[in-house]
Amino acid sequence: MRVLLTGHQGYLGTVMAPRLRAAGHEVAGLDAGLFADCVLGPPPADPPGRQVDLRDVTAAHLAGVDAVVHLAALSNDPLGSLAPELTYDINHHASVRLARLARDAGVRRFLYASTCSVYGAAGGGELVAEEAPLRPVTPYAESKVRVEDDLHALADGDFSPVYMRNATAFGFSPRLRADIVLNNLVGHALLSGEVLVLSDGTPWRPLVHAADIARAFTAALAAPREAVHDRAFNIGSEFNNVTVAEIAEQVAAAVPGSRVVITGETGADPRSYRVDFSRFRTALPGFDCEWTVKQGALELADAYRAHGLTREDFERRFTRLAVLREASAAGAVDATLRRRR
Repeated sequence: MRVLLTGHQGYLGTVMAPRLRAAGHEVAGLDAGLFADCVLGPPPADPPGRQVDLRDVTAAHLAGVDAVVHLAALSNDPLGSLAPELTYDINHHASVRLARLARDAGVRRFLYASTCSVYGAAGGGELVAEEAPLRPVTPYAESKVRVEDDLHALADGDFSPVYMRNATAFGFSPRLRADIVLNNLVGHALLSGEVLVLSDGTPWRPLVHAADIARAFTAALAAPREAVHDRAFNIGSEFNNVTVAEIAEQVAAAVPGSRVVITGETGADPRSYRVDFSRFRTALPGFDCEWTVKQGALELADAYRAHGLTREDFERRFTRLAVLREASAAGAVDATLRRRR
């Protein structure tokens, strides 16, 4: 298929693009380019792409496209809380507009990168499946819920949206993010000797490697329509349902000489949930995730050492909020986070 991959110069998109191409798809990218330079190690080989803000997509960008893999978003809870109106403008309204343009252009499958954080305050008791009540506690998660609802209204006999509720991503990508939990803790451990946890460590988190997310999306593209049409799927595996304290212990084991420090200064995080991932395995027999948290911690530690991660890189280049603040201060983006020409 000819696939339009939004966010192809992001953390997940940089892993997704080669996986889609390896499966035989023709991939075209679309990205605002805000994080294109957030590279650790050799520059990645991007697919052909256009630098376009998601809010400025036109019908011409969808011409000849068979499927859309929609990753582009403001993907950070602190940023969403800082500028919720921009989060809704980009993550919600622009995403639904993209889907309408895609449907009108004859795109048949629309894979939407949602999130397990839609379950937000579910607690750590029973595993939550796709039918569980949605309790988002941040503008980022709320925007994802709104998009799922609006895409459902667009679904018809020709247009198949699929809602891929990814667990919290981890693992190395050439375009690194250091502001997601495992990636962050490994960086702190290597640079300071401490696995620093600011919460009390008790919240549950479902984690999934970026490569397993890419495998899941690739599988969903090839799945029979009746297996995925207008359905939500949790993407991850039960063996990666872990508490933040357990994640920290895995990091300490992967970084010899480091120690776990749980300050508890931010209190108990209301985002706590354990997730049931069986629906996707049932719909696509043979699929399961390959990466454990332990393997991911070791991979990250090795990559950080090999590519010479510095504290400045860790705190500035690979932290989304810091990158955008710096771009704003330099006049590279306007108040709406559009790049200046």
